[in-house]
Amino acid sequence: MNAAHSPPSASFPKASAAAAIEARHLTKHFDGLTVVSDMSLQLGQGEILGLIGPNGAGKTTMFNLLAGSLKPSSGEIWVGGREVSSEAPERRIDRGVARTFQIPRPFLEMSVLENLLVGAQRQTGEGLFANFLKARLVRREEKAALEKAHAILEFVTLSRLVHEPARVLSGGQRKLLELARVLMADPQVILLDEPAAGVNPALLEVIMERVVALNAEGKSILLIEHNMDMVSRLCSRVVAMALGKLLAEGAPADVAANPAVVEAYLGGGA
Repeated sequence: MNAAHSPPSASFPKASAAAAIEARHLTKHFDGLTVVSDMSLQLGQGEILGLIGPNGAGKTTMFNLLAGSLKPSSGEIWVGGREVSSEAPERRIDRGVARTFQIPRPFLEMSVLENLLVGAQRQTGEGLFANFLKARLVRREEKAALEKAHAILEFVTLSRLVHEPARVLSGGQRKLLELARVLMADPQVILLDEPAAGVNPALLEVIMERVVALNAEGKSILLIEHNMDMVSRLCSRVVAMALGKLLAEGAPADVAANPAVVEAYLGGGA
C-alpha cells in the first residue's frame, strides 16, 4: 500500500445518505452536567475529518456516543443512512464502525498475533458445538483469520514482533497494534482517538502513512487529535468543539485561525 502525505480530496456531504456517519443534535447529560450539547457533525464517505478542541471539550464523549459505548440523552446517530442511536458497540461494529482508544488496551501477556486473532469477527468456532458439527468450516475460518492477521501486521509494520508479548511494545507500537486490531473487523468507518499521543516522530510518520493508505482504500476516518500538524496534513476539514458544543468548522488553517478557537485553547489573552 503506497501512501502520500498530502490529504486526499473530500467534500462535505450534501445529504445525510452521503454521510458515512452522522450526529444530529446530540446531547449527553451526566448527573445533571451537560457534557455534549446539541452537537452535530457529518463524516463524508471517504473523508478524513478532524475533531479538535481543548481538554474537556467533550470530544471523547462524542466518540463514545458515535461508537455506541454511550447512548445520547437526546439527538440521533446515523450510519450509512440508518438511525443507530440505541445500538450497542458490537452492533456498530457489524455496521462497519470501529474505534481505537487514546490509551491502547492490548492483552499484555498475549502475543501480538494473538491480540489480533481475538478481534476476528463472527467466527463459527465461537459456538459451543460448532467445533464438532462444523469442524471443516471452523478450520477454514481460522486459517483465513490467521492469514488476515499476518497481512495486517505486515501493513502496520509489526510483523517482526508477531510472536512477542504485547507488553514489550513501545507506546507507538501499541498504537499500531490498536489500529491493527480494529482492522480485523473490516470497518468502513474508523474513529481514531489521539493516535499521535505519546508517539515518537518516526512512528508517528508510519501511523500517518497508514491512515492515508486506509483512506485511499475508501475508509472514512474521524480523528481526535491535539497535534495540529498531523491534523493539517491528514484532514481536509476540521470540526472544533468547546464546552461540549460546536465552535467552528472548515479547512484546518481557517479553523486554527478562528478567534473563537484560539480563545478556547489559549484563553482571552491569546
